[in-house]
Amino acid sequence: MKPTTLGELKRQKGEPSSYRSVREEIRHNLIQKLSAKEPLFPGIIGYEDSVIPAIINALLSKHNLIILGLRGQAKSRMLRALTDFLDEEIACVAGCEINDDPFFPICGVCSKRIQEEGDDLPITYLSREQRYIEKLATPDVTIADIIGDLDPIKAAKHGRELSAHENIHFGLLPRAHRGIFAMNELPDLAPKIQVGLFNIMQEGDVQIKGFPIRLPLDTLLVFSANPEDYTARGKIITPLKDRIGSEVKTHYPDRIEDGIRITLQESWIERDSSKTIVTPEFITEIIEGVAFLGRQDQRIDNRSGVSQRLPISCLENTVSNAEQRALRAQEKTVVPRVSDIYASIPAITGKLELEYEGELKGAVNIAKQLIRAAILKSFERHFPNQQFDQIVQWFDLGGEVQVSDKTPAQEYFKKVQSIQGLEETLGKMGVSPQDDLPAAVSLIEFILEGLYAGKKLSRNEERGYFKEAVQSEEEFLGDPALSKRSFN
Repeated sequence: MKPTTLGELKRQKGEPSSYRSVREEIRHNLIQKLSAKEPLFPGIIGYEDSVIPAIINALLSKHNLIILGLRGQAKSRMLRALTDFLDEEIACVAGCEINDDPFFPICGVCSKRIQEEGDDLPITYLSREQRYIEKLATPDVTIADIIGDLDPIKAAKHGRELSAHENIHFGLLPRAHRGIFAMNELPDLAPKIQVGLFNIMQEGDVQIKGFPIRLPLDTLLVFSANPEDYTARGKIITPLKDRIGSEVKTHYPDRIEDGIRITLQESWIERDSSKTIVTPEFITEIIEGVAFLGRQDQRIDNRSGVSQRLPISCLENTVSNAEQRALRAQEKTVVPRVSDIYASIPAITGKLELEYEGELKGAVNIAKQLIRAAILKSFERHFPNQQFDQIVQWFDLGGEVQVSDKTPAQEYFKKVQSIQGLEETLGKMGVSPQDDLPAAVSLIEFILEGLYAGKKLSRNEERGYFKEAVQSEEEFLGDPALSKRSFN
């Protein structure tokens, strides 16, 4: 049973000879995890050889740190994951706003209570999650919000001096005493508030309204920011930048496989649906390829980046479009197709910050061109040496197929069944329309879209797939270099 008073705590655990800071606590627990080879930062993918080692070094050095990265690079998740290195729970004085240590109080009120109540002082416990306080920096944040303020009404009511501890209304930072204080988008904090962080970062204390109230806070300070803002010429003041011990830079996934793992981990595709949802590998590859190609496209602002939320939202919309079709057609299995990705363009356009040239083209056209280019890359990866001469010849002889993302699988297959060499191609790939018609139709559309992206076929909304003179490279992709880029 947990001790409920200071006396019980002393008898059970003994009275410590010295105070252990939160940074020493984090360092100790981190060393134990490293020695035991426990997983660090579970759920964080692609940072194993870059970001995570840098954060470990900062924690072992007992540094305040800042994580710099573009949107959608898991900055907030990394900060919140730092709570894993705290003890499961700590004892503190019951009723104290700043979670004071009953053996080493810094609060005047708690010191007075310990003298008056002695071993009968009530004790409570804080979990590691309760020791993490996070604040989004905005221009309207005040010193009172972060540090605290003196309440003159309290002083007048009880006849106390204004500078007495009992009159303090504590801000977020003192309330993070013995824990972690995280501030997102640090450069958005007003310069005078940034100045207010100097003392706590260097000397470990704060002063409130100029009164000689010294609070030697024990807090690990961690921040996040966009690299574009975190410069001497930007919104960060240089003395504050100088006081941050370690600067860790994040990045988007280096490999498309890592990006796919992140997207599948974060997207909501395992649904409480009566339908079985099966997402082909090439669908997730194309969707991830849109993000990879977007990060290389000169028409998209690379200072803003293409967030990892783009493929996550796009995959969710793609599955939803396929789910809608299956519900209307009363199909038991939901299998997304390439046309479902095009139907998910609304989940893409809002996440693209375009440069001037991109604005002229329009976000929808840019999104279509990125999808088309990603299809071509995925098609070349899955069929590096395979020829589809019979299928192309059928279209050369005047064949046409008109389908859409709303066409049910049974009807879709009837329309494409007459294409020369199609069923033979499916057989070589081990896919049988008789066994799994929705999966077969999805693969068929991938092949047709791949041939279209490779300029072997033509397609438009009126006629569907057909064959005519191929468009120019610029008309086809908008950016001649786009089709030559790789998302490996």
